[in-house]
Amino acid sequence: MQTDTTDLEETSILIAHPSERLLGGAMLPYWSLVIPVLGLLAIGLGLPDLGWGGSAAAATIMIGCVLAAVHHAEVVAHRVGEPFGTLVLAVAVTVIEVSLIVSLMLSGGGEAATLARDTVFAAIMIILNGIVGVCLLSGGVRHHEQQFVLQGVNAALCVLSAMAVLVLVLPNFTSSVAGPVYSPSQLAFTAIVSLVLYCTFVLIQTVRHRDYFLPGGTEHLPEEVHAAPPGNIQSWFAFALLVVALVGVVLLAKQLSPTLEAAVLGAGLPLTLVGIMIAALVLGPESLAAVKAARRNRLQTSLNLALGSALATIGLTIPTVAILSIWMDWKLSLGIDAKSMTLLALSLIVSALSLGTGRTTILPGVVHIVIFLAYLFTTIVP
Repeated sequence: MQTDTTDLEETSILIAHPSERLLGGAMLPYWSLVIPVLGLLAIGLGLPDLGWGGSAAAATIMIGCVLAAVHHAEVVAHRVGEPFGTLVLAVAVTVIEVSLIVSLMLSGGGEAATLARDTVFAAIMIILNGIVGVCLLSGGVRHHEQQFVLQGVNAALCVLSAMAVLVLVLPNFTSSVAGPVYSPSQLAFTAIVSLVLYCTFVLIQTVRHRDYFLPGGTEHLPEEVHAAPPGNIQSWFAFALLVVALVGVVLLAKQLSPTLEAAVLGAGLPLTLVGIMIAALVLGPESLAAVKAARRNRLQTSLNLALGSALATIGLTIPTVAILSIWMDWKLSLGIDAKSMTLLALSLIVSALSLGTGRTTILPGVVHIVIFLAYLFTTIVP
């Protein structure tokens, strides 16, 4: 299969103008170095607090940080190779997402008890329907039919289904404590099994059955994919900038949240929409990286990113928040309502069907996007 000029432009991770070479041959564009620093400056100056103009500037810088994070994650991923590369962005984003949730819970507020639940559920719906749907649709439009390794996707969906039900559904049906909450012992058990499931999945993905998660058909991919990986200095520098960019995304999102909250309430919309918007911003780097991979006909990489980030969201976020809630004696409400349980069940069933053959077209992509739109619509119009 011939590769057109557009494919070559989109996949040239390591090609850059000589003026962009840094650190002994490291090829990092200047914009990817400057924007993360601007993000830290915007945070330090409190730019989102300087009126609507400051908020607009902060939002622009935050979008730039998302793009920079994607670029640096691709450099690091190319260095470490698959499937380890797809873990880099997922774990980095999830660690900072945990920090954001914990900081918001420490600040208190009437909705602190449901913050972890709302964030995790929003992230699952965004990933499982929004990101996966766009990847399947964009890849199908460009390549008609795409393939992936069925065993790896089935393993991820199996673990994700167990995690999601144990964390978000089962608390509604336990009786030790009234309400959609776990008792301390139940919460500790759920945190442990979630972490065990995630660690087992990572072991399968990176060691015992690594071939289940490797992209196939690399002979048809552009030459840049087969290019020599970057050196250690460049890779560590890119990793540091990745962390800085992600910190900028999360902290700017946190500072922008009061402005978003005021705008949402002023428009007469439900406050839960703010959580969805923040989750979407935090997941921006993973979303862009996954869609770009699908357009390059690397659907396996897209699904590794999407499903891996969903697993990391539960497997790392919930244990951390659970330990802190037990230690700090916080009330943690994890059970989702009936409408959310219905949408979660529909998402898991459709995912198992649409990703159950190892081949995809635009049709399952459209179905996932419709479910995601239904989730957004029923959030706005409950």
